[in-house]
Amino acid sequence: MDELKYEYILVRFGELSTKGKNKNDFIKRLTVNMQRALQDYPRLRFERTRDHVYIHLNGTDPKEISPILQKVFGLRSFAPTIKAENNEEAILEAAKQLMAGKNGTFKVITRRANKNFPIHSDEMNRKVASAILHRYGPGLKVDVHEPDYPVIVEIRNEATYLMAETTMGLGGYPVGVGGKALLMLSGGIDSPVAGYLTMKRGVEIECIHYASMPYTSQEALNKVKELARIISGYQGRIKLHIVPFTKTQLEIYRNCDEQYAITIMRRMMYRIAQKIAEKNNCLAIVNGESIGQVASQTLESMSVINKVVDIPVIRPVVTYDKLEIIDLANNIGTYDVSILPYEDCCTIFTPKNPVTRPHINKVVNQEERFNWEPLIDEAADTTETLMIYPTKRFDEEDIL
Repeated sequence: MDELKYEYILVRFGELSTKGKNKNDFIKRLTVNMQRALQDYPRLRFERTRDHVYIHLNGTDPKEISPILQKVFGLRSFAPTIKAENNEEAILEAAKQLMAGKNGTFKVITRRANKNFPIHSDEMNRKVASAILHRYGPGLKVDVHEPDYPVIVEIRNEATYLMAETTMGLGGYPVGVGGKALLMLSGGIDSPVAGYLTMKRGVEIECIHYASMPYTSQEALNKVKELARIISGYQGRIKLHIVPFTKTQLEIYRNCDEQYAITIMRRMMYRIAQKIAEKNNCLAIVNGESIGQVASQTLESMSVINKVVDIPVIRPVVTYDKLEIIDLANNIGTYDVSILPYEDCCTIFTPKNPVTRPHINKVVNQEERFNWEPLIDEAADTTETLMIYPTKRFDEEDIL
């Protein structure tokens, strides 16, 4: 039986095809992101064109790197590919090699970008199908409606490329083309999903987490690190800023009415987040708020909380219901970690009857009861920053 040895992976773009004059910059960023994601495979070589990126495998198994490419935003699809010279004999031989060892149904789809090639697409479809059936029938049959293997023959100016196993990518924009934002990462279900959706729009993220030791446990912090590790796979690595928040929280509960504690706590978190964002060149704050899920996520609460910052606050899941968010969390691999029973600072200190429609004047009056400015300055100044990688254990993190 013929031995199949792929030479390339052909990468197709998603929304990049619509970017006009910026398209080349987007393709450069996509290539850099793929190189970073595949840095453990030194034999790979990347070739950019205006329409595709070709990854030269040089002996690397495409099945090994496929799961990694599936996490790189900006890819519409990719496929292991054989290259043939632009003549009928070479193309037919490559098609037979491509289908070696396969059983099931197939359909040939010829795309003749090179209009000087003498055989038209329909005729090429018939010739390729006939060659495959002659070599491998009856193990392979033609099915033009729902084939197991769409055999794509791309006849381009420089060569012909053949593929039969296309994998869909995530689409979106390459991470980094849209700047950088700071994700408020709790231990819950929503915020990792918000981070994922933000990255899909080309925005690199860093994460901020508020730890309230000893009221929250080391297990709770490890849970957040694991969530950061999982979503870091979508951009290569992620900074995690861990804010010591205990002193601030205790002062809130010591000086403010209990029903306003969550609102004031969130305002303090936003103030600290803006300090960390500005220090790290993040242009926005991102969180997992969804309208109406908890007391601090009514429109009235969001409005009052937002007033303490003057950078954008992005809420990617704001209109999603919980089941939609859970489905996404399962898809990206964070759900099972998010439901581990280790509570974060918000759940530990949740009051019985939080105000759902706070009035700004009452909130300001509550905050005037204590000197909170030094508290948030201290929290920001003593924040610990880690660099989280998708393939490293917690004890291998880089402390920055």
